[in-house]
Amino acid sequence: MANRIKKGDQVVVITGKDKGKQGEVVRVDGDRLVVSNVNIVKRHTKPNPQAGIAGGVVEREASIHISNVAVFNSATGKADRVGFKVLEDGRKLRVFRSSGEALDA
Repeated sequence: MANRIKKGDQVVVITGKDKGKQGEVVRVDGDRLVVSNVNIVKRHTKPNPQAGIAGGVVEREASIHISNVAVFNSATGKADRVGFKVLEDGRKLRVFRSSGEALDA
């Protein structure tokens, strides 16, 4: 099945501790994705002089399940579901379910 959410999409967290937060998708790993400034966790990192890592407590984004986010529709200002429309030439186009307008040009 084609992914409804891709890298670079603006998304809204719809459930969990960060509910309501918005951010851009940084990375997609199967059914999990990393969203900027969402799901911030503290990692205790060992110093590594060869790699130039100082060590200590580092805050970074952890992955979040794809079912916990929805694509942000800038026209309505709300989260929206994504569907697919197959064009005459056979290409698949992502569209917003509420309005049917194309998500990507």
